[in-house]
Amino acid sequence: MNVPSIRFDRRRLRALMVKELAQIVRDPSTFLIALVLPLILLFMFGYAISLDASSTRVALVVEDSSAPALHLAQSYSASPYFEVTSSRSVQTARNAMVAGEARAIIVIPQDFGAQVKRGRMPQVQVATDGSQPNTASFVAAYAEGVFREWAAAEGLGQAPPGAGRPQIELSARYWYNPGLRSRNFLVPGSIAIVMTMIGTLLTALVVAREWERGTMEAMMATPISMAEFIASKVLPYFLLGLASMALCTAIAVFAFGVPLRGSLFALFAISSAFLLPALGLGLFISSATKNQFVASQIALLSAFLPTFLLSGFIFEISAMPWPIQAITYAVPARYLIPSLQTVFLAGDLWSLILPNIAIMIGFGLLFFLLSFRVTRRSLD
Repeated sequence: MNVPSIRFDRRRLRALMVKELAQIVRDPSTFLIALVLPLILLFMFGYAISLDASSTRVALVVEDSSAPALHLAQSYSASPYFEVTSSRSVQTARNAMVAGEARAIIVIPQDFGAQVKRGRMPQVQVATDGSQPNTASFVAAYAEGVFREWAAAEGLGQAPPGAGRPQIELSARYWYNPGLRSRNFLVPGSIAIVMTMIGTLLTALVVAREWERGTMEAMMATPISMAEFIASKVLPYFLLGLASMALCTAIAVFAFGVPLRGSLFALFAISSAFLLPALGLGLFISSATKNQFVASQIALLSAFLPTFLLSGFIFEISAMPWPIQAITYAVPARYLIPSLQTVFLAGDLWSLILPNIAIMIGFGLLFFLLSFRVTRRSLD
């Protein structure tokens, strides 16, 4: 069959799409991957996974019975970031940390009240569990913040009367995510994971399924063009990916309270641009392997893991070694996640969004070109 010589026909494409949609309806695994799995992932990233250090268990040792020491101890107990357990001694608190019952030890020393009485800035010892570096750094920062708020309320560390105001005064503000809620950037990132799963994993099975079931011979005997064949395999999953993205966006906004400061048009433009490389990669894998099991494994290794590890979703790209940073430029999700986070948290910043869209479209054209050549070689 000389596939390229056949002209494109919309009626044949419509018939092929009806056939593909019927196959999707008959296959329950498609709905599990497209609808159930995204909900599970979204609720896991929204509820189960959190980078916020809230209600962290700490052991508080108060070695001084003065009023300032007790007041500071009450400040730590009232902080929403800590779940404070009073310990009689440092050794008891250390045993609690070794047993995993506390992530940090805060010690208010014996001369704390005497230092405050002399007008000096007292010191507080904070020991954290370094086996969890992120939690340790958060706890240390929050403990220092509580101490500084208490010192400011007590009037410690201020300039004496007549000394004048300082020339420089710092005022910290957090833009786009004032509450520093990790959910606000984890949930948009999880939408990228969902779209990768739908776009790559599902399309990685479509052509391989035709070869395994022996229906590819019937397709080869059908007078269809290569463009019609590829379009019929891609368009249903493109629509399915957009529908899943819309469902995830509604859950993110109404269930998790993630702000959507940008427009729906920008959101769908970004998602459509990313679905091109995702679908193209899945179709290329499916055409090259002709085996559903092998195709699914390659799809997980080439799409899901790079999206999870190398896209900036969890791990900061700037903190990676430079050879790994160079590899991330070949991961399409690297350009999707910052665009999604921008639309959700900042708005329609087209100066950032448009270059990312152009790069994702470029990846999509490359993958579809590879799919076209591999599929045509197989059919010929």
